[in-house]
Amino acid sequence: MQLVVCEKPSVAATLAKALGAADHKNGYIEGGNIIVSWCIGHLVELANADVYDERYKKWSIYDLPIIPQEWQFIVSAGKNEQFKVLRGLMSDSRVSDVVNACDAGREGELIFRLVYNKVGCTKPVKRLWLSSMEEKAIIAAFADLKDGREYDNLYRSALCRSKADWIVGINSTRLFSKMYNKKLNVGRVQTPTLAILLDRENAIAGFQKEKYYTVKLKADGLDAVSEKATDESEAKRIAGECSGKSAVVKSVKTERKTVNPPKLYDLTTLQRDANRLYGYTAHQTLDYIQSLYEMKLCTYPRTDSSFLTDDMGDTAGKTAGTVMRSLPLFNSIEFVPDTSKVLNSAKVSDHTAIIPTLSLAKTNFDEVPNGEKNILFLIVCRLLCAVSAPYIYDTVTSEIECNGFSFTVKGRKAIDEGFKAVERKFRDYYKVNDDGDEEEMPETSLSEGQTIQNVSSEISENYTQPPKHFTEDIFWQQELPMPIGTVAIHERSKRGLHRK
Repeated sequence: MQLVVCEKPSVAATLAKALGAADHKNGYIEGGNIIVSWCIGHLVELANADVYDERYKKWSIYDLPIIPQEWQFIVSAGKNEQFKVLRGLMSDSRVSDVVNACDAGREGELIFRLVYNKVGCTKPVKRLWLSSMEEKAIIAAFADLKDGREYDNLYRSALCRSKADWIVGINSTRLFSKMYNKKLNVGRVQTPTLAILLDRENAIAGFQKEKYYTVKLKADGLDAVSEKATDESEAKRIAGECSGKSAVVKSVKTERKTVNPPKLYDLTTLQRDANRLYGYTAHQTLDYIQSLYEMKLCTYPRTDSSFLTDDMGDTAGKTAGTVMRSLPLFNSIEFVPDTSKVLNSAKVSDHTAIIPTLSLAKTNFDEVPNGEKNILFLIVCRLLCAVSAPYIYDTVTSEIECNGFSFTVKGRKAIDEGFKAVERKFRDYYKVNDDGDEEEMPETSLSEGQTIQNVSSEISENYTQPPKHFTEDIFWQQELPMPIGTVAIHERSKRGLHRK
C-alpha cells in the first residue's frame, strides 16, 4: 500500500478523489491500495533557543551568538494530533512506500522531509510533481513518480534557508533588543526591506520641489510644447513673442515601432499587476491564485517561469480557444493564436508559467469568489495577449518654429493593434484602470513646410515630482539590491537544486 502525504487537507481530498480513495478516516482518506493524508502546513519546525539550553529563556547579550551544533526539531504547536496520525501511517506495516505530494517547490519539500525525518521513517520515498490539479494531470503525474532522492538538493537548500532565518533572527533580535531596551524584531528579509522603504521615505521627506514652465502653441491641428524653462519671465517672453504669429513645420519624422506581446505570468509579475490594477498585496494575490489552483482553474502558482515547455503547444492552443469560447468579451477579437512564442523548455525551471486550465469550459463564473475571479481574468487576458500579434505603430514627431523659438508635437498612429486589442477589451469590460499603460498620443496631420497662421500661446506652470511611495508594483520596478529571500530571488534560487 502507498501512503500519499499532501500539504493541505483540501489538496488531499482532490488527490484522493482522482485516485479513487473515498473512505474518510481520522486524519486520512483510504481506498484501494492508497492512503492519502496531510501535514496542515508546517507540522515540524526548528526548536526554540531555550530547547538547547534553559538559560536562553532569559535574553542576554553575553550568550550571543547562539549557533546550535546539532539542530533540533519539534512538532509545531497545536498540530501534534495530525503528526501522530502521520507517524502511525508511516509506521504502518501495510505501507510499502511514501509519496511526497506536498507542494511542488522548495518549501513543500521541506515540510514533507521534516515530518519524515522526525518520525524516523526509512521507507522509500517517491516524489509527485504537479503543475495542475485537474484529474488528468494528477493521474498522469502519479504514473510518472520520481525517486525522492532526486530532490535531496532541493530539500537541503530549503533547510539551509530555514537555518539561516533562525540564526539571523534569534541572534539579531536579541542583540538589538538588549542594546535599545525594547523588543526589536530583526530578520534576514524584513530588515533590509525595511531599510529600502526607509530610504525612500527619507527621499520623499527631503525632496525640494522645483517650479518650471512650458509654453504651448495652439491652433487648428496644432498643439505644440516648448522646452522647459525655469524662469517665468523667459516663458512669458516666449509666449508673448509667439502669440498671434505664424508657425512653420520645420520637420516631420515618422518612426515605426513594434511592441512584442507580454510574456506569460510568473508569480512575481502576476503579483505586480494585481497590485497595480486591484490594489491586492502580494500575499492576497498568492492566496487567491492558490485557491484557483485548488479549484483546478489555473496551473501551479509558485513559479518563476514565464514560458511553457516545448511540448505544450497543443495545450496552449486549446486553452486559448477555450478562453475565447468561455468569455464572451473576447468573442469579437479575431486572431489565430501563435503559441510558438510562449514555448521554451530551456527557460522553464521547476514549473511552467501560470496559465488557465481547460476546466474554464465548465466553470460557472458566478460561483467563483470576486478576488479569485479578478486574478483568473488577469491570467486569462495575459494568455491571450501572449499568443497575439505584436502591437505595431508609428510615432510622429514634428518640430515647429515660431518667431525663432522651437516647439514639438508628438503623436502616434496604430498600424496593427495586435495584443493591445485584447488588453483594451479586458480593461473596458471590467472597468480596470491601468496606470502602467503607455499613454496614447493623438495622431498628427502636419506636413513639412506647412505654415500655421495666427497661433495662440499659453504658459503652463509645473513642479518637479518627488519619488513615489512604494507599492508592491513600484518596489519591483526599482533597480535595487533586493534583500535575499524576497519573492523573485526565492524563486530563482531554486533553479538546478532539485537534481543531484
